[in-house]
Amino acid sequence: MASGRDHDRATTIASLPLALLLMPIFGGGAAALGGLMFLIGGLWLSPDLDTHSRAFQRWGPLRPLWWPYQRLLRHRSLISHSPVLGSAGRLLYLAGLIAGLAWLLQPWGGPSPGQLGSALARLWQDQRAMSLAMLCGLEASAWLHLIQDGDPVPRLPRLLRRQRRKPHRRTRQQR
Repeated sequence: MASGRDHDRATTIASLPLALLLMPIFGGGAAALGGLMFLIGGLWLSPDLDTHSRAFQRWGPLRPLWWPYQRLLRHRSLISHSPVLGSAGRLLYLAGLIAGLAWLLQPWGGPSPGQLGSALARLWQDQRAMSLAMLCGLEASAWLHLIQDGDPVPRLPRLLRRQRRKPHRRTRQQR
C-alpha cells in the first residue's frame, strides 16, 4: 500500500501523460480538462477520503463536509474503493452537498437544485467530449490510486463474505 506522498507524486507525474493520451480521442481542450480532473481526482477526490488522509486534509476548513462520508463508509469499503462505483459515489456525495447548499440559498436568490440539475444536463448535451474527458480523468486517478494500493477490487462487505468456520475442538468431557 502506497503512502499519501507516493499517491500525490504519482498523480502529479501521470497527469500530463494522461492528458496526452486523451488528446487524440477528445481534442486538446477537453484533454487538458481531463488532465486537470485527473489532478483534482487524485489530490482532492481520492478514494482515501474515507480516512483522515492528505486528500481529506486538503479540504481545509471544508473538511467537516466529508465527516458524514467517513462515518458512513469503512476504509477500503466496496463503495469507496471500487473502480467506477467509488468515483460515482464521491461525485454523488459532492452533488448532494451542492444540492443541499443550493436548497438552503434559494431564499436569497440562489439557484434551485432543479436548476443546477438542468444546467448539468445541458452541459452533458452540449459538451459531451469535455464531460467524458473529465470523467475519464477522474476515474483514471482512482484506478491509479487503487493499483498503487494493490487492490483494484476491494473486499466484499462482511455480510456477503463466506463465514469461515473454526475447527470444532473437543472438550475434555467429550473425549
